[in-house]
Amino acid sequence: MPSFRVRSEQVDSTAEVLVSVLPVLNRVLERQVALDFPHPGLPEGQLALLRLVEERAGITVREAAEVLLMKPNNVSALVTQLTDQGLLERRQDAGDKRVAHLHPTPLAASRLAEARAIKTAHLTRLLATLTDGEQDALGSALGALNSLVRHLHPAG
Repeated sequence: MPSFRVRSEQVDSTAEVLVSVLPVLNRVLERQVALDFPHPGLPEGQLALLRLVEERAGITVREAAEVLLMKPNNVSALVTQLTDQGLLERRQDAGDKRVAHLHPTPLAASRLAEARAIKTAHLTRLLATLTDGEQDALGSALGALNSLVRHLHPAG
C-alpha cells in the first residue's frame, strides 16, 4: 500500500499548489484587463453570468442560477441589467412561454473576445520569461487541466 499513500500525498500537494497559484494568476490577468480594456468594466456578478452564457448559449435563468450558486431572482436582475446594456438577449422558449433562454449579443461576444485577447497577450509575455523546460511542463499539463475542468462541469 505504500504507492497509494505516495500517490495520495502527490495529489494533495498538487491540489495545494493549484489552490495557491490559480487565484494569483487569475488576479494578475484580471488586473491587466482592468488596465488595458477600453470599455467600462462590469461588476463580477454580471461578468460571471455573461461568461457562463457565452459558454452555454441557450441556458435558462434557473440553470444559470444553479451553476453560479445564486438565487434565480438575483440572476434575473443581472439578466435585466445586461439586456439593458445590450450584452445579453432573452429568447422565449417555444414550448413554455415562461422560460427564457439566454444568449450573448454580438457586442458581448466581441468584448469578451477582446478581454480574452488582453489576457492571452499578457500571459504570453509571462510565459516567455520561463525556461523551455518550464514551458514544456506547462504545455504537458494542459490536457490534465482541461480534463479537470470537464469533471467540474460534466453537464456543460
